[in-house]
Amino acid sequence: MTNTRRIDAHQHFWRYSPTTHDWIDDSMKSLRRDFLPDGVAPLLAAAGFDGCIAVQAQQVVDETEWLLSLADEHPFIRGVVGWVDLLNDDVRQRLANVAAHQKLVGIRHVVQAETEGFMARPDFRRGIAALREFDLAYDVLIYQRQLAEAVDLVRAFPQQVFVLDHIAKPHIRDHVGGDRSSFDAWVSGIKAIAAQDNVFCKLSGMVTEADWSGWTASTFEPYLHTVLEAFGPQRCMMGSDWPVCTLTGSYDDVTGIVKGATSTLAVSERDAILGGTATRAYGLH
Repeated sequence: MTNTRRIDAHQHFWRYSPTTHDWIDDSMKSLRRDFLPDGVAPLLAAAGFDGCIAVQAQQVVDETEWLLSLADEHPFIRGVVGWVDLLNDDVRQRLANVAAHQKLVGIRHVVQAETEGFMARPDFRRGIAALREFDLAYDVLIYQRQLAEAVDLVRAFPQQVFVLDHIAKPHIRDHVGGDRSSFDAWVSGIKAIAAQDNVFCKLSGMVTEADWSGWTASTFEPYLHTVLEAFGPQRCMMGSDWPVCTLTGSYDDVTGIVKGATSTLAVSERDAILGGTATRAYGLH
């Protein structure tokens, strides 16, 4: 028996608007509706989770404030990873405006959509440097091709807590099709970023990088093995990426991948992945 809280470290909520959620293209039509806390609360409870981390899906401060209001209304939302304009000259004041809320635990920028070299920009790094003042983690959302640039970023800020989202989005559907060189490049990048002990990793977002209609739990075994070996269970956390994960599987299907792959680990290691690491990395109250 364990007293460790179970935390789903990566979920999203939104009131759908075609203008503000223009990233939801025709291949994701099922996401073109509202997804709110009441929709996931029973799924969390049935799967044995005590709470979750809500993560930004829009790059507007209004959404961050809305997520924090949801966290006030729904205690199972243990923390919010929001957005502020890290490139703004007045970034410290902008952070101060939202960081007064105790459930703001991190900031994320959608770097996967930025051009090469973005993470080296002085204005972006000035924003990253401001996060420690407010005891905020930074979620690193990138594609596999951006791993080298991310390694350079995290090395530049050894005292800053970073959380790598979605295991850096490897090309799972291509790797399964036989692209070994791409897989090997991802492995190399994961080992390099894991060598920095200020970086944690979310075991999340894998199913949407795979063949949506053709994956099985075994599809992800090489990826989970690589990440767990590189980071160790004490720096890994499970995230469902709900509701995006519903494009290709149920909540139980997706959370079951990590639960199944970690079922033979020591209790302390499994506790870390299913809640302890998220609690520690984000400083959850």
